[in-house]
Amino acid sequence: MELLAPAGNIEKLRYAIAYGADSVYFGCEFGSLRSFAGNFTLDEAREGLTYLHEKDKKGYVTLNIYPFSDEYEKLIRLAKELDAAADGFIVADMGVLSAIKEAGIKTDIHISTQANTTSWQACLAYSRLRAKRVNLARELSFEQIKEIQRETAGKIETEVFIHGSVCFSYSGRCAMSDYMTGFRANRGECKHPCRWKYAVVEEKREGEYMPVFEDERGLYLFNSKDLALFEYVKRLREAGVSSIKIEGRMKSIHYIAAVVSFYRQVLDGVEFSRERALDLLGRVPNRGYSEGFMKGSITPDDYSVGKSISRASSRFVGNVIDSGKGKSKLMVRNKIIAGERLEVLRPDGKISQIALPEPMVRDDGKRIEFANNPQIIVLDAELPEFTILCRVDRNINKGQKDEKV
Repeated sequence: MELLAPAGNIEKLRYAIAYGADSVYFGCEFGSLRSFAGNFTLDEAREGLTYLHEKDKKGYVTLNIYPFSDEYEKLIRLAKELDAAADGFIVADMGVLSAIKEAGIKTDIHISTQANTTSWQACLAYSRLRAKRVNLARELSFEQIKEIQRETAGKIETEVFIHGSVCFSYSGRCAMSDYMTGFRANRGECKHPCRWKYAVVEEKREGEYMPVFEDERGLYLFNSKDLALFEYVKRLREAGVSSIKIEGRMKSIHYIAAVVSFYRQVLDGVEFSRERALDLLGRVPNRGYSEGFMKGSITPDDYSVGKSISRASSRFVGNVIDSGKGKSKLMVRNKIIAGERLEVLRPDGKISQIALPEPMVRDDGKRIEFANNPQIIVLDAELPEFTILCRVDRNINKGQKDEKV
């Protein structure tokens, strides 16, 4: 089963592959449903796809915008430019699917989650329209996915979101951002107003604002917890699902590294207790984790108070950009202080600790006591390129091996 990771830019693409993804999906400057993800120029898209193929990996390009009539030509022109390079185009709009077919484009077509595919009948209809894969709607239970697999086996591939942010509306079909901010969600511009704080006003009690909050019996509006379906990976593979997909084109390389590494290990047969899994996934900012509709129904516990949390008080502070001859170059992304102890996450998923030297030495030879982005620090430890360093709660790190510095 394929592990499919997000890539908001070239750097994230490289990190996704380094940490174990089989393929990545990304958008270009037009046609993607993530206008604020950074996205790829046409040249960057070609560069990224070349890099992926050199690593024997795949790259899927998102063309899942809902275009207006005068935008089809631009969208099809982009698809033609990448036809020989991309491994798949992700589309949601029936008109785009038809136009790609009529243009003679040969690249495989994948149906986006935005198409809200909830039945095997719809999957087979897409198969007849030359689609190779369907990303199933997040509103499906595991039992419903199994039924779809039984009816579509050998006819079309299926893909399931396994981890990441979840839209409170039906697989992303939301007009809330349009209404409240003027930025259109189905054009890739969502401002996520579902995650804001709200109060309720009763019409005869003007000026009395009753807070909208959650407790074990409270009022549940809008904001979902993040999806984390690690306990379903084995069952989804046995059911015949072709690909599991991670959400997060707008997330950091720390998120990419931690989440992709974790699911790579799960796919490779490493067993984690639920507590340990949530501990590892909790190292990246999240709104709490839920199994969503996969377990069969939504409960109040599947909703979040909206604030970002991190079980391990983790803060991404740097990444290794070069190493060799017993040394590593660390690109500082947040403030670090000489002598402090940091957590090390390697591309193979191993976690350890490292104590920074006192004082630290910059790449220009200057000795310093603290550093900020974008300074480069030289460490007397040969860490693999792409290694991530974080500042975390020391209690989480008990028993971890120390690196020599």
